[in-house]
Amino acid sequence: MDLKDLFQKSKINDHVVVEGWIKQHRKQKEFGFIDFSDGTTFQHLQIVYDQTISNFAEIQKLLVGCAIKVAGQIVPSIGGNQEFELKAESITLEGDCPADYPIQPKRHTREFLRDVAYLRPRTNLFQAVFKIRSVAAMAIHEYFQSHNYVYVHTPLITTADCEGSDQMFKITTLNFDKLPMKDGHVDMSKDLFGKQAFVTGTGQLHGEAFAMAFKKIYTFGPTFRTENSNTKTHANEFWMIEPEIAFCDLDGLMNIEEEMLKYIVNYVLEHCPQEIAFCDEFVEKGLKEKLTKLVNSQFVRITHHEAVDILKNAPVQWEFTPSYQDDIAKEHEKYLTEYYNGPVFITNWPKDIKAWYMKLNPDNTTVAAVDLEVPGAGELMGGSQREEDYAKLMQRCQDLHVDIDTVDWFINLRKYGGCYHSGFGMGFERLLIYLTGVENIRDVIPFPRTPGNCDY
Repeated sequence: MDLKDLFQKSKINDHVVVEGWIKQHRKQKEFGFIDFSDGTTFQHLQIVYDQTISNFAEIQKLLVGCAIKVAGQIVPSIGGNQEFELKAESITLEGDCPADYPIQPKRHTREFLRDVAYLRPRTNLFQAVFKIRSVAAMAIHEYFQSHNYVYVHTPLITTADCEGSDQMFKITTLNFDKLPMKDGHVDMSKDLFGKQAFVTGTGQLHGEAFAMAFKKIYTFGPTFRTENSNTKTHANEFWMIEPEIAFCDLDGLMNIEEEMLKYIVNYVLEHCPQEIAFCDEFVEKGLKEKLTKLVNSQFVRITHHEAVDILKNAPVQWEFTPSYQDDIAKEHEKYLTEYYNGPVFITNWPKDIKAWYMKLNPDNTTVAAVDLEVPGAGELMGGSQREEDYAKLMQRCQDLHVDIDTVDWFINLRKYGGCYHSGFGMGFERLLIYLTGVENIRDVIPFPRTPGNCDY
């Protein structure tokens, strides 16, 4: 029986069988207590046994980490920490564990636990984090499915160089010891696909193709970037949520972003109360209040120009001077969310710092792009209205030296029944950092891939 079902359905005097792991074992001369968990719930079960059990001596030797099977009766708890406990009638060892098991019942640093990433899911912190990850993923699917979106599996291998090849992993089947050459360069026509291919940095371009058929689609899957960054918010493999919506302008896109984020946060609050309470107590004080406040907030909408006006007039000595032509720094994001005491949409960004596919505004200097800044995390989502004008998109590609041969099919979408449309991307791990209070992306990914780290 799963512990989750036991806590929800079992009654005093019920006989049950459970299987799981020893978290802690307190032994007395004539009896013992086992702190027991099977991972199906954040709650632990106390198992009590005494000398009436046939293999009492063997049970007393069981160490933390052992996998066991326990049959017994649910009885009222003598202590005050739980409503009931399991009085063991039999305990069977299913998997032994030595005394040098790394996950002992004590506080471990997150740095240490990264070095034993294959064992860290057994700790309370990572049980909470990865349960929240699972539930948040479900919330994302439920939101989009309930709003008539089609879930599209965009390719992980692509020849469309959307993000710039300097940020995309190149893939090949060529023998590095015998590379075919042509005119002093590797002849990629001899490779498996007959041309240079990459591991995708985004599902957006292929998603737009499906949005032109299904109206509303979303992707949710792994994404890869070669960025050599060791910050707390960057990884080389991460997950992205990327909706694309036909017949949707920038204002409509912001409505969707706000509604979706509130839905996910509220869903996690409802389905992970114990995990959120744990993170609130041991990771980020005030986490639950922060999340509840977001659900009840009205998101502010300002332009990039207005944001810079506020920053320039702020009584602050900035490390990075705010500029109407540049991106805004982390310190600026933090100030703006504190200034408005809540989430802030920043729209209409300078065209020179944004991607080639974003819609050019009538002023010819800005694009219809939007970033969402949230308190405590900074930028959480980035999106835009896409350029639907064929001639303008072609000109933009030429201006930014985009290899049109790799994206000609994408540009052709504007010729064949194209329409105004918009989309955004949200890094799943960025969302999880916000939901859990765990500040390092390495601690919200099961097996993180970062520069210099590709273990396990």
